[in-house]
Amino acid sequence: MYVNVGIDIGSTTVKIVVVRDGEIIHKHYERHFSKVREKAVELVRAARGLIGEDTPIHCSITGSAGLGVAKAADIDFVQEVFATRKAVGVHVPAADVVIELGGEDAKIVFLTGQLEERMNGSCAGGTGAFIDQMAVLLDVTPSELDHLAQGAERIYTIASRCGVFAKSDIQPLLNEGARKEDVAASIFQAVVNQTIAGLAQGREVKGDVLFLGGPLFFFKGLQKRFQETLGLDDEHAHFPASRRMPSRPAQRSMQAPLLRPTPCPPCSMRSKRPPAHRSLRTICRRCSSPSSSMRSSNRGTARMTS
Repeated sequence: MYVNVGIDIGSTTVKIVVVRDGEIIHKHYERHFSKVREKAVELVRAARGLIGEDTPIHCSITGSAGLGVAKAADIDFVQEVFATRKAVGVHVPAADVVIELGGEDAKIVFLTGQLEERMNGSCAGGTGAFIDQMAVLLDVTPSELDHLAQGAERIYTIASRCGVFAKSDIQPLLNEGARKEDVAASIFQAVVNQTIAGLAQGREVKGDVLFLGGPLFFFKGLQKRFQETLGLDDEHAHFPASRRMPSRPAQRSMQAPLLRPTPCPPCSMRSKRPPAHRSLRTICRRCSSPSSSMRSSNRGTARMTS
């Protein structure tokens, strides 16, 4: 009997899910702090111990940072947007639109009408890294930022295309005595605005909208801002079941890999270009080639776990 193992290696976290006979028997989610291969191997070894050494497995890797690991271990790689489309088509076939925010990327998939997939380019504005950076600016943890946002009374206009620009908006507000609760909610609203303006670009987001990704999993304040901005009721806004955010180390030095304070080219003040985006139906943004297959394989598992 085969066991299916899926590994998602993103820009800031590694996720692993083990499925036997259609039932999830193991799952884990953890930040990798730029130690991508070490953390992936650690999670695979832990899962292998639960599955059993003699049980054959089918394994595939996805995620923005997964291609290198997949090549090194000779395991099939599935481009992340294709993986999202496939999973949603199987498990949530009624979805009309998928919005997913990751650690350093964002994507939107329109499933009804004209099929269209869009993803941000090199800019990490409006993603988990942006939220991490804003939490540091307010001297709170991301969990505390979310808690503050739920007590907001007003929303300020804050740029989300770049952390540098956002800081230039936030610091004067704090100097003038703005409530941290209002600033926190405004940060989440900036993420919403970036997603809608930069990716939807005028195409209406309506129907049953499925929200995916770490920021939309953990931050209730961000969920609220999306739902109110898009005018979605509870019947049409579908969010992941929330849980506690994984703990972060206390040392500031270990938080540094999460931050991206340098403005990217699309965000440079010398450039007037809009945020980059492109269709990913045929091209992988990491390897500039189509995803090879949606196959599952157990090739290279021993090499990866040895």
